[in-house]
Amino acid sequence: MAQVAQPSKVYFTDMRIRNNRSLLDKLEILIRKAGIEQIDFKDKFTAIKIHFGEPGNMAYIRPNYAARVAKFLLGKGAKPFLTDACTLYTGRRSNGLDHLASAYENGFNPIAIPCPVIIADGLRAIDYVEVPLNMQYCQSAKIGAAIAEADIVISMNHFKGHEQAGFGGALKNLGMGAAARAGKLELHSSSKPVIDAEKCTSCGQCIKNCASDAIFLNEKKKAVINYELCVGCGQCVASCNFDSAQPVWDNSTEIMNYRVAEYTYAVLNGKPNFHINFIIDVSPDCDCWNCNDAAIVPNIGIAASFDPVALDQLCADLVTKAPALGNNKITDRHQHHDFEGKEKFRLVHPNTKWEAGLDHAEEIGLGTRQYELINIDK
Repeated sequence: MAQVAQPSKVYFTDMRIRNNRSLLDKLEILIRKAGIEQIDFKDKFTAIKIHFGEPGNMAYIRPNYAARVAKFLLGKGAKPFLTDACTLYTGRRSNGLDHLASAYENGFNPIAIPCPVIIADGLRAIDYVEVPLNMQYCQSAKIGAAIAEADIVISMNHFKGHEQAGFGGALKNLGMGAAARAGKLELHSSSKPVIDAEKCTSCGQCIKNCASDAIFLNEKKKAVINYELCVGCGQCVASCNFDSAQPVWDNSTEIMNYRVAEYTYAVLNGKPNFHINFIIDVSPDCDCWNCNDAAIVPNIGIAASFDPVALDQLCADLVTKAPALGNNKITDRHQHHDFEGKEKFRLVHPNTKWEAGLDHAEEIGLGTRQYELINIDK
């Protein structure tokens, strides 16, 4: 990919309904105006990369939106399929069968969606294509086979907070989400948590949620991590209600974001691609957890672009400018209530640095942080 010199165009529509057009109508108008029809879809395998949501979580993108995009692509002669790769941690999306059942349960099924659902890395999460990179942080990327073998990649991304990356948008959905389990292990390997024994209540949630059986209770009934087994997935950090399990706040979150950018490059390089961010139900944490906390800002809208870097940057800026809602993780952690213009994701996850991933993505030629906002409602 060539280095982007000029600002990229990012198209946006808000949540208001005008002229009796539904939000589904507005989505289709948005992607058309953003230029998606420039892509030749005829008889092309088209991966719609989406997060199906862990069952119990209610913040993921509604399947109605995916159905409208799939129907649009079918009208262009594409061979579309919805896809995601299995998770590194325990849960209901850690193998192909459970992941497919979870997708169906959350509404991504043949009744609602006019295209197949394919789990990208297969039954046991070992079906991947190793894409050579020879970049600073990744020599190669292990991408789920169905995504790697697709002719075109369309990403549909729920824009929300993330406990390790700062936020999750197009880059996170593609770079982390398209990675097979072995790739996810590589992406997380720079970040391993620690246990604050004084805060540990011996509840055992970290043990229950550790996919690697790396945590146990010692003779004092305090959680201990076996680092020979730990893969750094962060599941214990997310599942601990007492702030006992904590990431090591060195440069590990930046390195993870650098690697995610390089994996995104591997997913998209040489393929037509297009990206849609839904700045709706902006939850503080990832859709990978089986629950979601209250949104941190009001619903903002939907944005689309050929440039995933500019797209994520715009969405981050829109969330920063938005007022914060009350009674959520921001107000839990901060006493004052003047949050407008404050960087919301850092208020929730103060030790993350999401800018690192966008900076690195720009450096490797994936896109630019400079954007031209085109509001189709005006």
